[in-house]
Order: sequence, then structure tokens, then C-alpha cells
Amino acid sequence: MAVTIAEITKLRKLSGAGLADCKKALTESEGDIEKAMEIIRKKGQAVAAKRSDRDASEGCVLVKSAGDYAIILALKCETDFVANNADFVALTQSIIDAAVANNCKSIEEVLALPMGNGTIQDAITERSGITGEKMELDGFCRVEGAYINTYNHMTKNILCTMVAFNKIVDEKVAHDVAMQIAAMNPIAIDQERVPQEVKDREFAVAIDKTKAEQVQKAVEAALKKAGFNLYTAESEEHLNEGIMKGYITEAQADEIRKLKAEVSEQKAANLPEQMVQNIAKGRLAKFFKEVCLLEQQDTIQSDKTVAQVLKEADPELKVTDFKRFTLRAE
Repeated sequence: MAVTIAEITKLRKLSGAGLADCKKALTESEGDIEKAMEIIRKKGQAVAAKRSDRDASEGCVLVKSAGDYAIILALKCETDFVANNADFVALTQSIIDAAVANNCKSIEEVLALPMGNGTIQDAITERSGITGEKMELDGFCRVEGAYINTYNHMTKNILCTMVAFNKIVDEKVAHDVAMQIAAMNPIAIDQERVPQEVKDREFAVAIDKTKAEQVQKAVEAALKKAGFNLYTAESEEHLNEGIMKGYITEAQADEIRKLKAEVSEQKAANLPEQMVQNIAKGRLAKFFKEVCLLEQQDTIQSDKTVAQVLKEADPELKVTDFKRFTLRAE
């Protein structure tokens, strides 16, 4: 049967599908709008299944506050072409609007919310069929607090943050902290809230690094005392280069290898434990300054920490929670 432009336009508005897909679905359903919608929906399911193993690394990240709570979520796809499409962004906005309106606490709750003639999961599947790309909801984050500030970095829908405070705070102060989180990517508010497994791992790394540096210093001192060039003695590659260019003999290369092995073994066996511990603790303290929000150098008032800036704004002001999500590898 013939399909009219009016019917195609109506189906396109209802489904968001392209003109060709709408015409094909209407022709197949003999003009039945509901059947045509089902055809388009099934096409989306087929595309989603076919591309389930693809990498969805692009997308749209949005954040929205509802006063005492806020949510970040990301609708992911395969290409930035789709991610920047107005319909895709609008779908993401509709999803986060629904998530906030329903006070969702998990991504599963969001996916089960009603949207159109089905659920949000159905709407994502349908959009996947329209674009031909894998799509999935990801990055669900939530914070609660007396006052919340949100930030969408450069409004590009790639990186969003939200920060909760224990009380109402000056808008600029709160927004600066939200931008600080975007720029400096802290992992915790303060040292106490850094996970213990992270502390243990970083301290172990600091111990190993300290021991390696102390051994290396001893080796370099011994090589200098013996009159060997540090560059030549640095590695097997440099030793071979030195032999080839006539800087050292095979015998001297063997002497360097022996000296490095003996000094390394002796120094490693006699490192003062307390010294190693003290240096490692210093490294861990530096790590905390880099990853703890309150200890970070403020990106705007660089002579102060974030904690100092907040104290100057209000001595009772505290950050109670924050979240950050980005689609970009860092």
C-alpha cells in the first residue's frame, strides 16, 4: 500500500527514526502506526544485540541537582558524531530528568523508569537501532547534602562533577570547588577517607621506590669512585655501546657488572629500616596532597589549600561528599 508523507512524519515524531526507516516500517505494517513502532523497536533490539561486543567510549555526560541531592549519568555510544547529535543529547537529558524526578538511587532504577511506550532501557535500545551504534547507560553517581553545586566542564557533556556541603555556601565558593574537582581529580575529601587498601598500596610503592633509590645512589657512588662513566655503566645496552665504540674493554664491562651487583646486594641488605620508613612516609604525605581534595593546592588561590579557602569563606563549612565522572581516559 502507498504510505503518505503525513504518516511518515507522524511516525518519525513518535519514534525519532529516520525517514527511510519510518517509510519501510509503515509499508511493512500496512500503515499501522503501532505495528510500525514495534518494527522499529525490534530493529533497535537487533542492532543492540549485534553490536553488544563493541566499545562504547563516546557519549554524553550530564549532571542535575534537585536541591538536597544530585545525579550524574552518561549515555554512551561509539562515535562522537552520534554523541554530539541533538536527539542523542536530548534523550540523555530526558533520562537524567526522569532519574532526578524519581529520586533514583541506582542505574537499575533509572533503566526501569517508564519512557514513551516502554522503559528507559527500551528507549535506549530504540535509539541504538536508529543510529546503528551500541548504546548503554553508565556512570551513575549520586550525592546528598544540605547544599550541592554541579559543574559540566565547558558545557561539552564530557566531564561533570558535583560537590555537597554541610550548609548553604556562597555560590562562587561552591562552584570553584566543583571546578577544582574537575581539574585535579581528587579521590577523597581528606586522608581519613582514602580507602585503606589505597593507603597500603601507595605506602608499599613508596617503600620499594625508596629502597631502589638508595641502592642506586650507592651504586653510582661506587662507580664514580672506581672511575667509571655513569652513562656507560647505566645498562647493558650502554655497556655494549661503550665496548663497540672503544670507550671500555670487555674486561672493564665485566668489572662494572660485578661492582654493580656486589654493591646492590650489600646496600639492599643493610638499608636502615627507620630511614626507609621515614622517606616513604614523606612520599605518602605528598601523595595525600595530590589526591585529597582539602589538601590540594587551590587552582584559583594557588598560595592556599582548598581547606584554607573554605575556612576563610566560613569556619564551619565542610565538604560532605563529591563525585566526578568523565568519558576521557586520564
